[in-house]
Amino acid sequence: MASRTLFVAVAAVLWVAAECRLAGASKKSYIVYLGAHSYGRDASLEEHARSTQSHHELLGSVLGSTRMAKDAIFYSYTKNINGFAALVEEEVASQIARHPDVVTVLESSMLKLHTTRSWDFMDMERDGQILPDSIWKRAKFGQDVIVANLDSGVWPESNSFADDDTVGEVPRRWKGSCPDAAKYGVPCNKKLIGAKYFNKDMLVSNPGAVDGNWTRDTEGHGTHTLSTAGGGFVPSASLFGYANGTAKGGAPRARVAAYKVCWSGECAAADVLAGFEAAIHDGADVISVSFGQDEPLAADAASFLQEPVTLGSLHAALQGVSVVCSAGNSGPLEDTVVNSAPWVTTVAASTVDRDFPNVVTLGNSVHMKGMSLETTTLHSNKLYPVVKASNGALASCDPIIASTCPLGTLDPAKVKGKIVVCVRGGDIPRVTKGIAVQKAGGAGMILANDEMDGDDIVADPHVLPATMITYKEAVTLFKYMDSSKNPVANISPSKTEVGVKNSPSVAAFSSRGPSGTLPYVLKPDIAAPGVDILAAFTEYVSPTEATDDERRSEYAILSGTSMACPHVSGVIGLLKAARPDWSPAAMRSAIMTTARTQDNTGAAMRDHDGTEATAFAYGAGNVHPNRAVDPGLVYDLSNDDYFTFLCSMGFTTRELTKLSAGKFACPDKVPPMEDLNYPSIVVPALRGSLTVTRLLKNVGLPSTYRASWRAPFGINMTVEPAELAFKKPGEQKEFKVTVRSEKDKLGKGYVFGRLVWSDGTHYVRSPVVVNALD
Repeated sequence: MASRTLFVAVAAVLWVAAECRLAGASKKSYIVYLGAHSYGRDASLEEHARSTQSHHELLGSVLGSTRMAKDAIFYSYTKNINGFAALVEEEVASQIARHPDVVTVLESSMLKLHTTRSWDFMDMERDGQILPDSIWKRAKFGQDVIVANLDSGVWPESNSFADDDTVGEVPRRWKGSCPDAAKYGVPCNKKLIGAKYFNKDMLVSNPGAVDGNWTRDTEGHGTHTLSTAGGGFVPSASLFGYANGTAKGGAPRARVAAYKVCWSGECAAADVLAGFEAAIHDGADVISVSFGQDEPLAADAASFLQEPVTLGSLHAALQGVSVVCSAGNSGPLEDTVVNSAPWVTTVAASTVDRDFPNVVTLGNSVHMKGMSLETTTLHSNKLYPVVKASNGALASCDPIIASTCPLGTLDPAKVKGKIVVCVRGGDIPRVTKGIAVQKAGGAGMILANDEMDGDDIVADPHVLPATMITYKEAVTLFKYMDSSKNPVANISPSKTEVGVKNSPSVAAFSSRGPSGTLPYVLKPDIAAPGVDILAAFTEYVSPTEATDDERRSEYAILSGTSMACPHVSGVIGLLKAARPDWSPAAMRSAIMTTARTQDNTGAAMRDHDGTEATAFAYGAGNVHPNRAVDPGLVYDLSNDDYFTFLCSMGFTTRELTKLSAGKFACPDKVPPMEDLNYPSIVVPALRGSLTVTRLLKNVGLPSTYRASWRAPFGINMTVEPAELAFKKPGEQKEFKVTVRSEKDKLGKGYVFGRLVWSDGTHYVRSPVVVNALD
């Protein structure tokens, strides 16, 4: 565990930015994107310098001098991305956007972070023992694969990043480093082999968010996600005694690198693009990204490249680097999924078979199940008075506002020694509600869901005895309180419970498809554990991140698609080790076509409300790593396939020439977007009938595969040919799927089916999603 002495020292030295650009109110950060460089990863420093000079000259042609351009530009992207970020007026940005060398100009925006047992649940181990067919064995635990994490940095003292005897010398191909010069900066070792920070855009846009010129994680998010993807084996890890066991990442013997591009929960666009460029150039095999836009981009070509993750991940894919992204936390509403480019793997969040239940006992002997990670308990043989927060409000406070328990709204005279019932919501963090109750002298807290939140409850590390209950249980609680003159209750201590039935299910917060940005590509691609995930954490702040919470822990339990994303990053790291010749698209295909769509009872995977989940919630299903290493067949994609898809979206040959550094031009006849060789099939606007084409590559032994399918409701579906005989590894064969609407069954919206190719050993599954208009 990191030393308390170091923590105190770090906490005492809150670094402020040494330099801040003083800009006029009319100036903003813009990224000028010029496509790709003609040179490769091994370009010389002289070539990089010439690229920087060309950026100065380009902006100087608009500003009037290269000197003014040098002052305005704060990032020059010279390694694989061609472009620069500059602080200029809107009029200048408009002028340079019309320059013939420019692909697009995007105004910098803020992206948001999408805030153990999971590997056992995915059959990679059982009760701490590695299974014989585990992908861990076949991939040697991800030995020497390099996983980069763009996030809020890293807490290097964590044992998850320890440099132990199992770690060999750093791979020679690695070009990264740990250049932090600040006191308490992040040092490298043979496990944590890279740590860099990027804050120039944030210093322009929101300088108060920057805590220092260092890669050290002061929020915990980056440490948690990085250790989930590639943290080493750490026995006896827990959060205050909960979820005790051996913590480990998906690829526990991988090398890891942290790129701090997020500050105080936000990530500025130009910093994100700089982080991508550095990770690609340094030699990462996998880049994990647990943040994104607040909402999907508009569904048009002009908007598609107006987003740094889309741009950065495109250049990564072109260099053979896998990029894995979180789907977003705006569920359960449809059309909320973000990070939906076809060259990234987009991950939804699902539950594992572990809960942290406790019980509320009412004075009428009714028992209600709740969820919590509290660290203190009530006397078990005593019933405490219960009061609604609205009835415990200060005289000066609106009871409706007080019902959600903001700080400073509760009257100690009314709540002291009582269990206070707070209503969820009101933009008040759940743990902060407990702090408000504690400060007012309350003995405990019951956090009650409202009707909109339904059955979605979360285990939080509360500072006092507490629990969270569903809306149904809340209705029962309020009826009891309204019918009793002296309502009383007790809250039992929480426990760790494993083997929970009907797991996994899709988390309520996980963003859903269809992708409004790209309705022709199914997003999310895959689901992975993202609820109550134990992983390493910073000791700079409490696991609750509440300023009034002085508790510290080396490990924390967090939930979000942020937590699901690095699970898949780790699995792709293992696939990279086991199948080093596979492309990022082949690895994504292997993960998607081998996924599960059933829970641990054999029933169809459920959504958060108990209804059957669809491909818009979980993509191809829940990740099953052991199957992914031997999928039999894959749907592969080349760089030219992605370029052709961009042509189909409406990008011109002039733009594609820049994107490809002169290596590609749009074909005379572009294929429909539905023909992208993706492992899923989506027809978002079927009128009558449509035939889509796919190409399968054999990555196993010679074998004959036969197709079976379940057509979406109201759709007639055929596959031609329905049998494919592969005689050698690497052989590719084409097939076509025709979908035809049944006129008397229109108006159902999106409907879901599936296609399966099997040789009796392998089952290559693809979701089929159709929206029949006429």
